[in-house]
Amino acid sequence: MKFLLIFWAGPILLLGSWYYLSLNDMSFGVFMLTRQAHDLVFQVYGNILGLAPETIPPLVMRAIVVDSAVLFALLGFRRRKKIMAWITARQVHTKARRC
Repeated sequence: MKFLLIFWAGPILLLGSWYYLSLNDMSFGVFMLTRQAHDLVFQVYGNILGLAPETIPPLVMRAIVVDSAVLFALLGFRRRKKIMAWITARQVHTKARRC
């Protein structure tokens, strides 16, 4: 689980924080966090991909959502026995509280 947080959430947090800070021009004296760098990065990606720069952020967000769903589906599949045992124990505990 530790590696999941490092290799999945780490890059997402890094990308999300860069995007938010550069979009709102909160540079703190660092060029990479300026709005000018933000526009330049998306202009370069737009030229490479042949897309308009303003269409790239929604595509990246959609890719993050799809990748996260696949990752958690694989994680759930690998731990399905533990998850089913937890659900069963929880249902038994809930039925015992009602009576």
